[in-house]
Amino acid sequence: MLDIQKKLSNTFYALLALPATAMGLGLSIQIAALSWLLTYQYNLSISDIGLVWATGPIAGIIGQVIIGIISDNVWVMNGRRRVFIIIGGVLASLMLLALPNIGLIQASLGIEAILGIAIVISMVLDLSINVSFNPTRSIIADVTPEGKERTKGYTWMQTISGSFGVLSYFVGATLGNIALIYIGAFVVLVFSIIPPFFIKEPRYLGRYGEDEDEITKALEMEKPTPHKYATPLEVFLNIKPLWGFLMYGIYAIIKRLSGFEFPGYYFEIFAFGLTAILIIQALAKKEGGKSAEEAGKIGFQKVLAAHSFSWIGVQSMFIYFFAFVEFQIPDLSHAAIGSVVNWSFFSLNLVAAIIPVLLLQPLANRYGRVKTHTWSLVVMALGYTSILLLGKSPYAIYILMMVVGIGWASIISLPFAIMSQKVAQNQMGLYMGLFNLSVVLPQLVSSFAIGEVVQDVANKSILLIICAVTVGLSALCWFLVKENPVNESA
Repeated sequence: MLDIQKKLSNTFYALLALPATAMGLGLSIQIAALSWLLTYQYNLSISDIGLVWATGPIAGIIGQVIIGIISDNVWVMNGRRRVFIIIGGVLASLMLLALPNIGLIQASLGIEAILGIAIVISMVLDLSINVSFNPTRSIIADVTPEGKERTKGYTWMQTISGSFGVLSYFVGATLGNIALIYIGAFVVLVFSIIPPFFIKEPRYLGRYGEDEDEITKALEMEKPTPHKYATPLEVFLNIKPLWGFLMYGIYAIIKRLSGFEFPGYYFEIFAFGLTAILIIQALAKKEGGKSAEEAGKIGFQKVLAAHSFSWIGVQSMFIYFFAFVEFQIPDLSHAAIGSVVNWSFFSLNLVAAIIPVLLLQPLANRYGRVKTHTWSLVVMALGYTSILLLGKSPYAIYILMMVVGIGWASIISLPFAIMSQKVAQNQMGLYMGLFNLSVVLPQLVSSFAIGEVVQDVANKSILLIICAVTVGLSALCWFLVKENPVNESA
């Protein structure tokens, strides 16, 4: 074990963040370039772009849960997370290289359906990222003790990852999306295959204390973790607050691929009503007086419920923001629209890279992670509202996107630390995968339902209304989530 890991130094936290940074960078490149490529290079409609983006949530459902369960219970290459990080990183790098060459792949295969090729490449890219994303986040919980050090691990993850995200949007805005893809593919490969070999993973996953000697001893134990695989029924019951999202996602995929649909919007209304009922039920449950295991499951489901709505607002922005910019500033060329979107996401991620360690971590230590995250979402909703009312020029959008970046910084850092306190350490991969369902299932709503709305409604400002409302609902739900006692004493 390296001395920097024994001492839990800042250098180690930076090293620990690099694999997650690789996957975050791959996702940033996809966000910056995919919709732009499909719209202006391959002339796909907004609904077709939504279908391509739906491959991400589908890959997340398959990849993160399954890989999480497996990585909790294997030991390969002197680690349980390492092999999945490397495999996912290599595949993600290759799929990034395929993005600007969809037309060339189409010509070489002699296939006319550009949409089908785009879906396959996007699916493999998303599956690759999801294969690695779970292990890159789980390994942080594996090698850090609960409390402040765990929070520090995830805020450092977002700071390092966010910094490279900022760099990716800067490269896209200045050198173009094609240059961004090729440069990013190389960085994703390097950050995925080198750092994991310098991080010593614990063979035994237990709950560590605050004493450094105790942490070091636990990390060096050779006792294997007992195998405990969750049954499909256990998985299904654990995600009860998300059943409505799951039902809608399955229906939307069938509807889009087969053309079958129920008359009117009765199924959509039913799914929305079921979602509201299950989320309210989850948030109303009391953790007091329960066993530690039962209280942990209740707390975990509350986190799922609260976290889900925020991702409708975030994913909808990432997929369709180009349509809002085109509507709001109609005189821009296609290239200029791509530049404005990149600079907007640059501003968003600049704030998201700076404040996790400098602001969110100190606030979380003082006021609690839940409260800090909740108010960050309130600020984000206000930021979306401000863009809707005041975003009449590129520079106004850039400035207001910095406000939105406060919530974005919190969304991709603090909920992981909150969730990791609610579940058993030796099932971190499983629950990290289940937690990701609160991200990917709402994303299906963005890909299908929100895509239809944005395409059909002439005033594309509807996008920002949806973003503000859904993030506001998420903040309201987080007000009902109880702070873990460990956080209060950490």
